Amino acid sequence: MQRLTPEQRRNWSVDGYLRIEGAFSPDEVAFFSDKIDEIRKLPGYEPNLSTLPFGHYAWVERCADQNTEAFMDRRDLLTYDQAFIDLVDRAPVFDLIVDIMGPNLAFSMSQAIVRGAGDGFEGFTHTDGGEGQRDVRVTETSRPIAVKALYLLTDVEGRNAGNFTVFPGSHTRPFPWDRRPKLSPQSPGVVHLEGRAGDCFLFSHALWHGPAPNRSGRARKTLLYNYSQMFVRAYDYQGAHPLIRRATPRQRRLLGDLGYDFRPGSYFYVPPDQTEVIMGEGAAAAAE
Repeated sequence: MQRLTPEQRRNWSVDGYLRIEGAFSPDEVAFFSDKIDEIRKLPGYEPNLSTLPFGHYAWVERCADQNTEAFMDRRDLLTYDQAFIDLVDRAPVFDLIVDIMGPNLAFSMSQAIVRGAGDGFEGFTHTDGGEGQRDVRVTETSRPIAVKALYLLTDVEGRNAGNFTVFPGSHTRPFPWDRRPKLSPQSPGVVHLEGRAGDCFLFSHALWHGPAPNRSGRARKTLLYNYSQMFVRAYDYQGAHPLIRRATPRQRRLLGDLGYDFRPGSYFYVPPDQTEVIMGEGAAAAAE
């Protein structure tokens, strides 16, 4: 498996994020972009702030706005196409995540987000994991609790183009939730990341981050895949994901299949073959 270069490891420790250029080919960018447009028409989990608290998702028959350039936030993408399952452990992104997190990890969530242009959304800054992980941080040399991979499906150039914004090095500092005015994508110290369609950004759950306003005149499309240490409960599903029969042995393990029925201690104390399944030669063998 591929490992971080010394420069990447230094950047991860100091800044809390990495850019992987060209993680998707142009054909893959087009494929996943088209899939997002299709998903908009299908049932699935979308946010509904009128009926549910922030961070919770409700089942809908289709996205409220069918304009492919408008906002969309869809969870649990694995149900829509085999390609989303295969992306769970795709090299080189997954290789680098394992190098950062170690082999005792699990797949937690998948998400497609479209940030429409000119919709008045001003963006926001936060850390991931809700209240439970809000105040949990790591040192520069610790394994992170959770890491996200953000795949760009559109070019992002300049500021306030729906950029993914970050505060480099903030993953080791407490987030100022009570700050007034609130921290935002326009606050001092923020970086508006730019990239090409197909690039991928890896970042720690504790990094201060969030979307910027999109005044570019075009929608920004992204895919996000989240990985956590195995003892952390998955965001999108309970126990083992219902689609594990369509997955390889390594994917099945990442999706909660430990090779035995649940018992106390599961997910906290990993199976004896965990490292072999995640990193061994047979990790990507075809599913039965």
